[in-house]
Amino acid sequence: MAANELLRIDGLNAWYGESHILHGVDLTVHEGEVVCLLGRNGAGRTTTMRAIVGLTGRRTGSIRINGQESIKLPPHKVAKLGVGYCPEERGIFASLSAEENLLLPPEIGPGGMSVAEIYDMFPNLKERAGSPGTRLSGGEQQMLAVARILRTGARLLLLDEISEGLAPVIVQRLAEMIRTIKAKGYTVVLVEQNFRFAAPLADRFYIMEHGKIVKQFAQSELAGNMAMLQEFLGV
Repeated sequence: MAANELLRIDGLNAWYGESHILHGVDLTVHEGEVVCLLGRNGAGRTTTMRAIVGLTGRRTGSIRINGQESIKLPPHKVAKLGVGYCPEERGIFASLSAEENLLLPPEIGPGGMSVAEIYDMFPNLKERAGSPGTRLSGGEQQMLAVARILRTGARLLLLDEISEGLAPVIVQRLAEMIRTIKAKGYTVVLVEQNFRFAAPLADRFYIMEHGKIVKQFAQSELAGNMAMLQEFLGV
């Protein structure tokens, strides 16, 4: 792929307090790719996402975003490089309506999606625009969490377990959403337990174990890696 390297991580170590979680992570994400981090719980996938945006404790190594070294930057400066992080806990404001939640984040860069574009992609959110955050279903909250980062102008989206606990029909809609934003030129890094959701969407896969990348392969090599995935993930 002759695409631009949007994210390059070399020798990344990260700590929470005294706990050394990441042990020399190396990975690359090209512009326009969907890359999936696979692994068991506790393998270091979420910590990798949090380290990219500066939300862990101490970090060493290199994280280059569009060629710019960001390992020493605080989270708000990383966001300005066009990175949007959607954590597992979603962070919807219960007392605000869906539309107020959507309008909340500042535009940090040009090219953020308009509310009209977002409603086009998520008709559910348009229907629920006036509903308070507490009234939204899990699926609607998840769509809103992703929609908020699309508003900011971020081009690299880090999505952590977005399909977790959601009904199959909603998971299907989230898959369509990822295809749509990929077609619009966004770059996506997914952390997913739900392999069936992630498998058809990702261009490439990285498998993590004990805070390291232990294997990587492309979508075209997926079939040949199923036995190994069974062993690592029990899929």
